[in-house]
Amino acid sequence: MDINSANIEQIVRQVLEGMGGTSALASAGNIPATAKVAMLTGLEKIEIKEYPMPQVGDDDILVKVEGCGICGTDAHEYKRDPFGLIPVALGHEGTGEIVKMGKNVKVDSAGKPLKIGDKVVTCMIFKDNPDITMFDLNKQNVGGADVYGLLPDDNVHLNGWFSDYILVRGGSTVFNVSDLDLDSRILIEPCAVLIHAVERAKTTGILRFNSRVVVQGCGPIGLICIAVLRTMGIENIVAVDGEQKRLDFAKRLGATQTVNFKDHKGIEALADGVKNAFGGYYADFAFQCTGSPVAHANIYKFIRNGGGLCELGFFINGGDATINPHFDICSKEITTVGSWVYTLRDYATTFDFLKRAKGIGLPMSDLITDKFPLEQIDEAFKTNLAMTGLKIAVVNK
Repeated sequence: MDINSANIEQIVRQVLEGMGGTSALASAGNIPATAKVAMLTGLEKIEIKEYPMPQVGDDDILVKVEGCGICGTDAHEYKRDPFGLIPVALGHEGTGEIVKMGKNVKVDSAGKPLKIGDKVVTCMIFKDNPDITMFDLNKQNVGGADVYGLLPDDNVHLNGWFSDYILVRGGSTVFNVSDLDLDSRILIEPCAVLIHAVERAKTTGILRFNSRVVVQGCGPIGLICIAVLRTMGIENIVAVDGEQKRLDFAKRLGATQTVNFKDHKGIEALADGVKNAFGGYYADFAFQCTGSPVAHANIYKFIRNGGGLCELGFFINGGDATINPHFDICSKEITTVGSWVYTLRDYATTFDFLKRAKGIGLPMSDLITDKFPLEQIDEAFKTNLAMTGLKIAVVNK
């Protein structure tokens, strides 16, 4: 019988898993003694640090990182440290493979079995909040919880996904997503933001299959918003942005018409442009995805009387917007909802969205326009800030 090293490793893996000794299994001895972490040590200064591999407790999971997207929040922290976290290991849009597990770890946060070799993502660390549960009908969002990639540094150090390993501590949420490819897994976190936003929009009772929907802002968030709407069966979508490349991609993800605001002088002309794109009608519903106070003030002009608006562009304080309450809200009877991050249920729903998007041929993976190794993370952040691509990711080989 021909037994090579691959056969031996597989046999060892099967024996150890059969014994239930997952905490003793260290990927057949391939876990290194140290881990590399991209540590933000100052404004716009990231250093690759090397730390001893931490002990894996009975409730912990050690994950070998495969990739992580760069979020706008990462960029804010990189440039301004608004959360006062420096030094910090960033990265919260990450995914990787389980290489070691504590003996108490059996299933993920949705009750799906976990084992060595499974691909996973994390959501939030909930501490002791009984109001936040997997199927909480009150749909409390997770904005008050902690998240890997925005944790204060400690003696573990492996606290963010911009690293080659991350230690997922007991009490965290973790999901088995082995049935999704790497690009889809990297996109889970930003897609969950839009699943939540669309669920918030649906509470108004205005967003329906035949709704005319305008999406303002075609960065990654706005583009994903279009994809989510398209998978729901909404076909009359107008995208608004100032970059033609982004508008072209919006059409690939499901927008039927686009409006470049640079082609219109003044808000009235822009509103007419949106109206014309809908064949002479204003939007039934609007999603504001830019983070610009001026854009927020403008979007009311695109919406019909009795229409709806979901504002999701302001993850951090972006400043005040000036509107006219009479003309923009009261006389038009606009129903407005705000959206911020997501719930656990939204996170789980996102997995099905990504499968559905792929099933109908939406090019979700093409959202990731640039990939950099961990050693080039500074260049990755600079590319993100230059806005020459869409989603920028750090991918470990």
